Amino acid sequence: MEMKALVIGSINDTGLIGLAQRLEKPEIHYLLIGSGDAAQLGKYGVSKVYQLAAPVDETSFAETLVDLINKETYSLVLAPVSKYFKTAIPMAAQKMSAPLLVDVVDIKQVGNAFTVVFNGIGNRAQVTIKVTDKAFLMSPPTRFKPSENPTGTTTETLQPKSVGVIKVVSTEEKPKGGVRIEDAELIVSVGRGFKKQDDLKLAFELAEVLGAEIGCSRPIAADLKWLGEDHWVGLSGHKVRPKLYLAIGISGQPQHLAGMMESKTVVVINNDPNAPFFKNCDYGVVEDLYKFVPALTKRLKEVLKK
Repeated sequence: MEMKALVIGSINDTGLIGLAQRLEKPEIHYLLIGSGDAAQLGKYGVSKVYQLAAPVDETSFAETLVDLINKETYSLVLAPVSKYFKTAIPMAAQKMSAPLLVDVVDIKQVGNAFTVVFNGIGNRAQVTIKVTDKAFLMSPPTRFKPSENPTGTTTETLQPKSVGVIKVVSTEEKPKGGVRIEDAELIVSVGRGFKKQDDLKLAFELAEVLGAEIGCSRPIAADLKWLGEDHWVGLSGHKVRPKLYLAIGISGQPQHLAGMMESKTVVVINNDPNAPFFKNCDYGVVEDLYKFVPALTKRLKEVLKK
């Protein structure tokens, strides 16, 4: 069975065509966002291009996309991962009562259905599911490379649908810290091992000596509110990949590990020898943080002065 897929992207970000090509003889259409020579997409086997040149808000885009899907009866809609599409695509999926799968790594057609493989549990496992109806998939385009399969391409300008149901009442800029934690090369992260908020100064003093940023586990930011969410590392917080990740008083639950598994070197300080984090670190110190951290800070000051 020939399946019809719609790939969404710019003229220079066409990697998801490569994912669509993994279906059996797919009919591939492309929703081109922005300007560019639509005809050049024909070299990848794209038979039809819808071009949306004018910028639209996420709600308008979602409505426009739903109308296009209903018109063309696509089995799959593939979109890149970005802040814009993370808002617009779920809107469209919800309106169509269709599944949305994120961080997809592979698809395979099985008769009239297809299987989708995607990263789950904070990139610690790959999940395979079978889809029997239309679905929305999201993934970084750079993960895939389309193969050339030249074909004739038709182009049609897509007019955005006007939506007047949402009105912006006000906007407020989110307070910004000195450095985005995602960009930090050194991170000292704190968890529930600290007994009170004032005690976090021990970690701040260590971070100052190292020139590191401060991170934290979910309870510190979401429950206790000891630090802002800008410091939150985890599946629901920020994903980081520093050269050094120093975790103090953090047990190492999967939700937290999902946010820092790409760290180059991981050091854990915890007084519980059975803490899960010790199975996911390069160096582990079983010690009371109230004794060890001040001693470590003092020693580093001495060494760095030389």
